Amino acid sequence: MQGETSTNLRRLGGSDLFVTPIGLGVMQFSGSNGFFRFMFSDIEQHEMNAIVEAALQGGINWFDTAEIYGGGRSERGLAAGLKASGQADRDVIVATKWLPIMRRAANIPRTIDRRIRNLEPYSIDLYYIHQPWGLSSTEAEMEAMADLVAGGKIRNVGVSNFNPGPMRRAYAALEKRGLKLAANQVQYSLLHRAIERDGVLETARELGVSIVAWGPLASGLLSGRYHKDPAALSRIPAPRRMRLRRQLESSQPLVAALERIGQGYEATPAQVALNWLIHSQGEIVVAIPGASRVSQAREAALAMTFKLQDSELDELSQLSVEIKR
Repeated sequence: MQGETSTNLRRLGGSDLFVTPIGLGVMQFSGSNGFFRFMFSDIEQHEMNAIVEAALQGGINWFDTAEIYGGGRSERGLAAGLKASGQADRDVIVATKWLPIMRRAANIPRTIDRRIRNLEPYSIDLYYIHQPWGLSSTEAEMEAMADLVAGGKIRNVGVSNFNPGPMRRAYAALEKRGLKLAANQVQYSLLHRAIERDGVLETARELGVSIVAWGPLASGLLSGRYHKDPAALSRIPAPRRMRLRRQLESSQPLVAALERIGQGYEATPAQVALNWLIHSQGEIVVAIPGASRVSQAREAALAMTFKLQDSELDELSQLSVEIKR
């Protein structure tokens, strides 16, 4: 690939974490277990090991998982993969999440030891509130998270899928404890740009909170794979298939541009889409594409080895705006 390298580390909010612009999400490691059992097929541990190794070899230094991903199976698979690669705790950054649905803040300290056991010997560098839908207030949840930091159980605190109001409240509550809100993990891609309109991105800039983009390839639609082979949609689980079919035709001009622009960098459409994410808003956005195959982890890492020109970023932004949602 040609062009400017993009592998410089970025600080997550005001935390002590410095991450590569692209991390690896390992929701796929949950396989057919738990809440997402209808979305993914099982991945053998040796394949998880190879996926983690490919990400590390590509320069990725951080990994994202969650309690709900297979009821801890993803966490355990990630830890095993990191151990198989010979990684020391100090050399990688691990993020996981607490699920607040039908729970109170008191559950946070009661379940943290399970998260720690699943990820041993790797520290929890960033612990998120996964959704803003708990039975306790945001302030109570942040107090519990701050207690975990004080107790040495976790290093930093984040939120996920928080709108501007709850994000401000989380930030203020942590600030009272002398902590910074590191990140808000939200859906963001060329096909899902709601955070630019609903105040989430603006609020994150104001507060100095990083945006961690989940779904950065729109469930694979931005890879162009399904545009070239629509029949491939029939081979994926129904919930994803129905969503992708709705946007297949309308996203064709955008995907064609991703492919054309990518030719100048010897890059795939997926890599161009990821590069747009990590550059179109400056350095506030980092992304966590997932991978169920080694080739996908390698491809994601290579998205950091070039930088799109401003004119190319603008062209993709405009084509994205024109798509009917």
